[in-house]
Amino acid sequence: MSPGPGAGSAPASLTATDKVSTFSSFRVRNYRIHFFGNAISNIGTWMQRIAQDWLVHELTGSAAAVGITLALQFLPMLLFGLYGGVLADRVDKRKLLIGTQAALGLTGLTLAALTFTDVVNVYHVYVLAFLVGLVTVVDNPARQTFVSDMVGPRLLRNAVSLNSANFQSARLIGPAVAGVMIAAVGGAWAFLANGLSFIAPIIGLLMMRTSELNPAERVPRGRGQLRDGLRYVGGRPDLLWMIVLVGFIGTFGYNFAIWLVAFTDQVFASGPGTFGLLNSLMAGGSVVGALLAARRGSNRTRFTVGAAAVFSSLLVVASAAPNFVVFAVLMPLIGLAGMTFQVTANSTIQISSDPAMRGRVISLFMMVFVGGTPIGGPLVGWLSDEFGARVGLISGGLVCLAAAVGVALILARIGGLRLRISLRAGSRGLALVPRDPEEVTAPAGAAIRPVA
Repeated sequence: MSPGPGAGSAPASLTATDKVSTFSSFRVRNYRIHFFGNAISNIGTWMQRIAQDWLVHELTGSAAAVGITLALQFLPMLLFGLYGGVLADRVDKRKLLIGTQAALGLTGLTLAALTFTDVVNVYHVYVLAFLVGLVTVVDNPARQTFVSDMVGPRLLRNAVSLNSANFQSARLIGPAVAGVMIAAVGGAWAFLANGLSFIAPIIGLLMMRTSELNPAERVPRGRGQLRDGLRYVGGRPDLLWMIVLVGFIGTFGYNFAIWLVAFTDQVFASGPGTFGLLNSLMAGGSVVGALLAARRGSNRTRFTVGAAAVFSSLLVVASAAPNFVVFAVLMPLIGLAGMTFQVTANSTIQISSDPAMRGRVISLFMMVFVGGTPIGGPLVGWLSDEFGARVGLISGGLVCLAAAVGVALILARIGGLRLRISLRAGSRGLALVPRDPEEVTAPAGAAIRPVA
């Protein structure tokens, strides 16, 4: 099947000589509709996340239970995530997204009904979290790769960054509103708002001009497509090791709900308002990180790995924060570094992948990024319950920092670089420089691409 009329080309509103600015993707009508529909839904999603985490904490009094909820929500991605990528490469992504958004809305309305009638228990939350995870297996790779269909390859990095800014901007509003709402009228209203919010992106998808989309060629049904995707990534060390790093950061570094609940309760002896405030502060930094990434026309792999190292180091520093003020000041910095890493890793992996493989590659990216939560979430929750919130946070930060350093050394070796240490005045103390040609080795048969 041949690609659509505009496949592979930049939108008509952006010429080849136009400079990509922070909001260049807004020139594309379909993207504008998609962006503003998702903005409404994202606010509802963050309201539900905060209300759900706090509901589980109220029902059980356990940080580990919050970790189990997160684990169940992301377990389907770990188990079935690659199949979602195969489906995204095969079918019409717009129609697929209409179905997944409707299903996610129904889960929010169900949780609202259970909470309003005062029959909700933690097992209801667990089941609904697992159902959300099942839908997300299909929704996530379709939504991620649909960005390229809307804006074309030239604006892909810009659009991915704006989508992240959209999601994190909602994190500024959603947690704050949810915190006030939980204290004033109860969490059921947050669940109801989330369920209804999915009407907006569905309307946006229905309003799109399909003739202006830039779809990649659909992959016909066939045997071995999952293996083909894994083989493709395995032959691309630049993709493979970036995905490995994403897996470590996602598993051990992105457990914010657990840490913030634990610090709010154990360290600061506070309530849902403080929990919502800390989430909003982190979101503020994330928005800045996403917008800064949107301005970058390109990025280097070493920049992405460096962002992972900075993010990990900030987690370690936050674990030792002596009081609430210092901890709160660190939240925007953690958000900025974490979002910079996430956006640059996502866009680099998409741009570097063959369009016919993009769904499977991005599903592997999402599988390790969010699918590691069933491993990291309960472990971090248990550490926080048994040894305190500070131990849980510093443990995750140290694992992530070790992974960033390890992947940096591997990618440097693949790229023919070595670390140079110079103590001379006026020179950089640490720098990556080319190794002598005879030192450079690579795995036999590997498709090596330069690591910038």
